Amino acid sequence: MQFWSFRKCQLYFDSSSSVFAWLVLQNSMVLSAAIFITLFGLIIYLHFVKVDQESLLVIGSLGIQVTSSYASGRESTTFIEMGQVKDVVINEAIHMQKVIYYLCILLQDPGDPQGVSEVVPLFQSSKPRLDCLIEVYKSCQEILEQRKTAPQSSGIK
Repeated sequence: MQFWSFRKCQLYFDSSSSVFAWLVLQNSMVLSAAIFITLFGLIIYLHFVKVDQESLLVIGSLGIQVTSSYASGRESTTFIEMGQVKDVVINEAIHMQKVIYYLCILLQDPGDPQGVSEVVPLFQSSKPRLDCLIEVYKSCQEILEQRKTAPQSSGIK
């Protein structure tokens, strides 16, 4: 009788260990899937969201080039022709009980020469301090003034 009881317990133990092994396997699959999803999300974040560096290149005769370099090495470049630029300004906004300053390019409205068609904010990710923005603003204004005072050529002959 005891032998039968021992075998019965052993059979019960074998079935419970297989259930335990199945649960461990399922948990490791869930854990592996969670790790994979987390790593995939991190790669997407580094490739599309995390901006490492922002730059601004202003050439009076051509236009303004804005470049964003991401942590993954990817670069995004936007070019605005100088004929579309109405002005460069420092704007301010209140965000979470703080005043934030940012540099903007005002694009001229083709239908209304006095109007503004679009406001393009610059340095959105790096958020430089006001003193840095003032230096960039002064440089941009110098180039814009040179463009306005330079004689306009009538075209290529």
